[in-house]
Amino acid sequence: MKKLLIANRGEIAVRIIRSARELGIATVVVASEPDAQSFAAQLADECAVIGPAPASRSYLDQEAVLKAAMDFDCDAVHPGYGFLSENARFAKAVIAAGLTWVGPAPESIEMMGDKAQARQAAKDAGVPTLRGTDGAAPANADLVSIARDIGYPLVVKAAAGGGGRGIRLVVAGGDLLSTVEVAQAEAAAAFGSSSVYLERFVERARHVEVQILGDGKNVIHLGDRDCSMQRRQQKVMEEAPAPNLPEQVRARMLESSVHLGQKCGYSGLGTVEFLYDPINHEVAFIEMNTRLQVEHPVTEMITGLDLVREQLLVASGGSLQLRQEDVVFRGHAFEFRINAEDPKNGFMPSPGLLTRLDWPGGPGIRVDSGFVAGSTVAPFYDSLLAKLVVWNEDRHRAIVRSGHALGEVNIEGVTTTVPMLKALILLPELREVEHHSRFIETATDLLESLA
Repeated sequence: MKKLLIANRGEIAVRIIRSARELGIATVVVASEPDAQSFAAQLADECAVIGPAPASRSYLDQEAVLKAAMDFDCDAVHPGYGFLSENARFAKAVIAAGLTWVGPAPESIEMMGDKAQARQAAKDAGVPTLRGTDGAAPANADLVSIARDIGYPLVVKAAAGGGGRGIRLVVAGGDLLSTVEVAQAEAAAAFGSSSVYLERFVERARHVEVQILGDGKNVIHLGDRDCSMQRRQQKVMEEAPAPNLPEQVRARMLESSVHLGQKCGYSGLGTVEFLYDPINHEVAFIEMNTRLQVEHPVTEMITGLDLVREQLLVASGGSLQLRQEDVVFRGHAFEFRINAEDPKNGFMPSPGLLTRLDWPGGPGIRVDSGFVAGSTVAPFYDSLLAKLVVWNEDRHRAIVRSGHALGEVNIEGVTTTVPMLKALILLPELREVEHHSRFIETATDLLESLA
């Protein structure tokens, strides 16, 4: 691999550029017209402007992205996360053009991209799953009878879903059919497929995931992360390792994830996601993401590994350089997603010119960002400004350091979620690990303090 096209923008494009540079790989970043002078565009060796602002006419335009790779003589494509990262058709097109796809095989993307199919694959591999439909719910099925067997409350989920979209809670049977109709319409609009499945709902569940790395033959795990602090199924902060997990539960998650990866012949980075029921100490598979995750830095901080580097090496045709016993875990890390959103106004996006941008520093502190002072936050894309990642020797010290680091953030020109993150890190529920994936929605005192 000599020249890499990065089919993404913002902080993840910057992140990939830096790892590629250390491996001596030249980089070309694609950009929409508003991003032509972005930090990522300036940092890369070359920039390919591929279209106007709408993502559908730039970052999601498969022909334009592939043409840029060919025009700039690239021999590999890294999709980052989001956009085309889990698009099997695009992965096939890259490979058919004779380029290296930095990601799992298209067949793995297809298998795990359909959440209902992934759930069945996990079940077949012996990975624990929640009670629910076997695959997508048939169009002519007696959903009332199926739901009764699963038990209420339950969730209706889009089979082709992602990013927290296409998920609807059903508390009682009378709401089932109308909720299914709404979920199907939402899924069709967002993902082009109205297929849904049903699954038991776990009250006060924690969201825990396992990072795996494979080369098509061998698969290892790189530990676990807790991503329970969410707002409307969107992650707000993450930490590694997942705190307060019984060791037998952790061991089962790690072993199950590796086994699923091996059964799939998985290559590259992947994330196996679980729900953890802290009352019954049970875990159950949710889905598998076949790409680099937004929250990968917390895993890097506790392992000392460069996950993008490992991803590039495997994609280059190499076998895993790491054995399971080579992966050593040390300390505790948090990641805070800093978004240009207004918590006092329903988390509305806050685009604009960044007139000031001061980040914290010091031991154990890392900031991944695609912006600098003077950058413009465009209204066309995800509102993520940066990821603040904080490490320390144990969880308590990491929480204390996180509070100090958040206090040093100074952003002017746009409204951000920093005040909410400062409030979250001080909560006793976080310190005592009493939070769950619906905690923010139910924390009325927190929401009122931001209003």
